[in-house]
Amino acid sequence: MDFSIPMTEYDAASAEVRARYDAQIAAHGRITNMKRTLLHSVKAFDVYMEWYPLADLLKEFLGSRAVSLYAYAISSGNRCLVCGTFFRKILIDAGDDPDHPVLSPEEELLMDLGFSIAEDPHHINPAIYDELRRRYSDEQIVLLFSFAGIMAATNLFNTVAKVPLDEVLYEYRNTKKRE
Repeated sequence: MDFSIPMTEYDAASAEVRARYDAQIAAHGRITNMKRTLLHSVKAFDVYMEWYPLADLLKEFLGSRAVSLYAYAISSGNRCLVCGTFFRKILIDAGDDPDHPVLSPEEELLMDLGFSIAEDPHHINPAIYDELRRRYSDEQIVLLFSFAGIMAATNLFNTVAKVPLDEVLYEYRNTKKRE
């Protein structure tokens, strides 16, 4: 049996759900399949949308590219088709090669951390922790780990709910590895 949760439809949605749709379209130009699926529960949708404020806080001290690389590492490490492909698109559209990125030492650390969190959070290399402690404050480390948690939760939702890949992502799908 093939399981799926249908996406909410704007025309059949409540005023509260329509407001979330409208806000997403105003902010991002479209609403993703994940968000349309999450909107079966406005509370769940609102919780997952806290990803954006966390990402904004990380961007203040890491920059946008580093946050995208970190999110990509977590998502591809979790083998999430939707999020892994979404961040591939961001990186490719910015001129990067996500399969062979040219990384600064900080970006390499973040990608190593992201893959480690996704693949085996019980056995993160102590050298990663040492480098995190050297580079970042306790507050920044908490933000890094919290973002990883919500990113992993987003990956889990997409995978378990079998959210279909958005059409705008088809050409960015990684056919080689991880996702």
